[in-house]
Amino acid sequence: MKLRFERGRRDELKTLHPAYYALVMATGIVSIAADLHGVALVPIVLFWLNALFLAVLLAATLARVLRHPRAFAADIASHSRGVGFFTAVAATAVFGTQSLLLLAATDVAIVCWIVAVALWAVVTYGVLAVLTVKADKPSLAEGLNGGWLVIVVAAQSVAILTVLVLPDAVPAHLHQPLMFAALVLWLGGGAVYLWIMTLIFFRYTFVRMSPADLTPTYWINMGAVAISALAGSILAEHAALSPVVGDIAAFMKGGALFFWAVASWWIPMLVVLGVWRYLIRGVPFAYDPLYWGGVFPLGMYAVSSWHLTRIVDAPFLLPLSKAFMLIALAAWAATFIGMLDSFVVRAAHRASVP
Repeated sequence: MKLRFERGRRDELKTLHPAYYALVMATGIVSIAADLHGVALVPIVLFWLNALFLAVLLAATLARVLRHPRAFAADIASHSRGVGFFTAVAATAVFGTQSLLLLAATDVAIVCWIVAVALWAVVTYGVLAVLTVKADKPSLAEGLNGGWLVIVVAAQSVAILTVLVLPDAVPAHLHQPLMFAALVLWLGGGAVYLWIMTLIFFRYTFVRMSPADLTPTYWINMGAVAISALAGSILAEHAALSPVVGDIAAFMKGGALFFWAVASWWIPMLVVLGVWRYLIRGVPFAYDPLYWGGVFPLGMYAVSSWHLTRIVDAPFLLPLSKAFMLIALAAWAATFIGMLDSFVVRAAHRASVP
């Protein structure tokens, strides 16, 4: 039982993972968590870094579409990589939320909201339709992973941003229909979580698992339900904006608590599986873009725990929220160092090629 570390593989434009936008998701939610707990300077620094990350990823995606269209199209039709496009939806919504909460940048938040809604519609009913109608499909063990739950994260992140932009940026006569739309997204996202998690849990318990199968995305098992708890809490906090939502505020509080409880259940299980993967089976820690999908749930659990105390009388959860904020910040820093090291590996490789 020895923890091993290796240098991560270098990133290439042709093989750029669609889920790389989890970098923006993770940076945004860690920034928000730090801001909620009054950490000085860090939230703003992470905001501007996130703006840079988002711009670079957008440019890289466009370059990949132009220079490697076949590889990009192959990802859309891939059961293992195609769902990674949902991270672009969530990243846009999280950055919009971060802009609104940290800088009160309403205009930026509105633009992000419009883009996120459009991306959600295109990716949800585009990528999933392609995966549904394709003739050759992988087995459950080959095609299903925790990354599929980014579908839930995308819907819930759009629901959260929808609610947050209403008070200051949307005419009053649109509050009720948009709150209703956010409510529908929250409920639909919760249902999708239950559908996908049933299959994932079946795979975990009845299909042979290798250490390689437990990629960092398995932490999204927790992150997807944690953001569902956050979305329910945000809706309940703003229930006064809609009579429909106000009528079922108690249901939303119970739903948020239910989702938070499921997220809490997953944490010890994921730690145990991590011990098995890295200590018992000896898989080395090596930077992979998918690790950002493991940082995001930690920050999201901190934020959802903090907001849960706003709708239920549970102030004893605040120290737990702060603890996970610190863990998420440390995980973000470690993953960021790994990403920088991967750039060094890429530069060294280029220098060695004649």
